[in-house]
Amino acid sequence: MNVVEEKIDDLNAVIRVQIVPEDYSEKVDKTLKDYRKQANIPGFRPGKVPMGLIKNKYGKAVLAEELNKVVNESINNFITTNKVEILGNPMPKEDEEVKGDFDNPGEFEFAYEIGLAPEFEVNLSKKNKFDYLKVDIADDMLDKEVENLAKRYGSLVPAEKAGEKDMVLGEFKQIDGDITNTSTISMEFIADDKVKKEIVGQKVGTTLKLDPKSVSKGAEDMAAMLAISKEEAEALEGDFEFKITEIKTMVPAAVDQALFDKLFGEGAVKTEEELRERIKTDLERMFTNDSDRLLSQTISDKLIEKTNFDLPEDFLKRWIMASSEKEVTREELDADFENYAKSLKWQLIQNKIIKNNDIKVEPDEVMEYTKGLLVNQYAQYGMPAPEDAQLLSQAQEVLQNREEANKIYDNIYGSKMLSFFKETVKLNEKSLPYDDFVKEAYKQP
Repeated sequence: MNVVEEKIDDLNAVIRVQIVPEDYSEKVDKTLKDYRKQANIPGFRPGKVPMGLIKNKYGKAVLAEELNKVVNESINNFITTNKVEILGNPMPKEDEEVKGDFDNPGEFEFAYEIGLAPEFEVNLSKKNKFDYLKVDIADDMLDKEVENLAKRYGSLVPAEKAGEKDMVLGEFKQIDGDITNTSTISMEFIADDKVKKEIVGQKVGTTLKLDPKSVSKGAEDMAAMLAISKEEAEALEGDFEFKITEIKTMVPAAVDQALFDKLFGEGAVKTEEELRERIKTDLERMFTNDSDRLLSQTISDKLIEKTNFDLPEDFLKRWIMASSEKEVTREELDADFENYAKSLKWQLIQNKIIKNNDIKVEPDEVMEYTKGLLVNQYAQYGMPAPEDAQLLSQAQEVLQNREEANKIYDNIYGSKMLSFFKETVKLNEKSLPYDDFVKEAYKQP
């Protein structure tokens, strides 16, 4: 057997695999003998079918299968041994037929195309400056959070008249139809100011002409409000009356020691100032994930933009079309290839950074990370985590799922890449008002 690589250019090559009978004949003969033992052909006893008949019936198929195994193994060994960095997988050369005679097997030659990973360098240092965006936890945001906590632990009490933030309970009745249902309107979330003004100030017992569309958030919400299907809600026409049967207003809890103890345990927080400081710390911790995500995205975008190298585009397009699980047209591929190329480019840059800086994920780290995920899941349901032996067993089961294991490895590598970025580049911390930060965090690329 002989395997050689023929370079076409820096990004494309052909691997030729030359096979002689010694590489395949023994295995082919063994397989055919096994077929002979199992063959059930009328007129012959089991195991007594002439070998010539077996070869005529199965020979070419067995030969092709064995040659395929030998070729694939040879190519994989060549790529691994010679550390050839490829993109996609080797593909049979379209414009070149296999050299060899299947009727009179002897020497064969197979040609496979490969796409080569480009050579490039990643330049990242303290000379590179990036904004690290943070949320400015302003007093008005803390005021709102304290207000929300007071409401959450407050109580609903009857009210005489409907206010702008009250809950109005009543019965919807279709004027020229059969739909009736008791429901609740949250005044605070009515988007139509005209409708809100019509309800504000109304008393229990009042009947209003009211379009349920004007006090709901779309078809699903209206369907729940009227106890009908979403499809019926989307097609709904006709007028409705709404009779107010009850009005509830929220009386916030007092911002005092009793509330502090409910939130954080007895004596942990003693003043509103301490409460605001705790809230501020929790908000900063919550927004850190978004700040980190923004930094990683900004750096990756900049590296993709500034790191110049080409890809074997023609090869990659043919490989995608050949390997895609669902049929892809050339037009669809051309339209989406830019996104694919950008993703592949980042993957190559990321792998280069990982390799150059010896960034590794050890099995123990993966196990501890997985156990941590499981502990958090138990905590979300208010359950204590199991003993370590059981937790270890559950983590091992999670990691047996290749898709889940890949996600976990990606998350850990992502965290290590983030740490590398923070240590390597110069960061300019920049605080933004909450609304501006949200626009940056969730803007479309």
